Amino acid sequence: MITAAPAEFRAALPDGGRLLGLDVGTKTIGTALCDAGWSFASPAPLVRRTKFTADKGALAALLTPQSIRGVVVGLPLNLDGSDSPRTQSTRAFARNLRDWQLPILLWDERWSTVAVERVMIEQDLSRAKRAERVDSLAAAHILQAAIDALVNA
Repeated sequence: MITAAPAEFRAALPDGGRLLGLDVGTKTIGTALCDAGWSFASPAPLVRRTKFTADKGALAALLTPQSIRGVVVGLPLNLDGSDSPRTQSTRAFARNLRDWQLPILLWDERWSTVAVERVMIEQDLSRAKRAERVDSLAAAHILQAAIDALVNA
C-alpha cells in the first residue's frame, strides 16, 4: 500500500512499529529511523546512489535488523503543491519498494531541506559539513513531521 493519507497509513500499522524515513535525491538517499512508539526520528546512514537494484539492496539491509514496519518517503512537490519531474521519479521509486510488503507513506517534503540547512547554518557548520549531513537530517525532519501527524491521526 502506498498512500499520502496519514490516517490510512496509521490504520495499516495499528500497533505502531519502527519506521524508515527516506529523502530520495538524485545522488544520495538520506535515511532516518524512528522508535516503535513514534516519538522521535534520528538520522541514519546515507546511501550513495548507483543503480536502483544496489540502492534498494542497501536500504533493504536496514529493514530486518531495525524491525522496520513501514516507510515514509519524502515527496518533493513544487511550492504550489503540484508535481514536478522529480516528484514523478520519487513516486516511481516508492512503487518499486512495494515488494517489501510494507505500508509506504508519501510525505510532503517541500521545506525539509531549507529547515535543516537553516539549523545547520545557525550552528555555524561549514559548507562541507552541511553537504555531508543534509540528506540524512532532511530524512529525519521528514520522518519526524510524519510521525507527529501519525500520532494525531
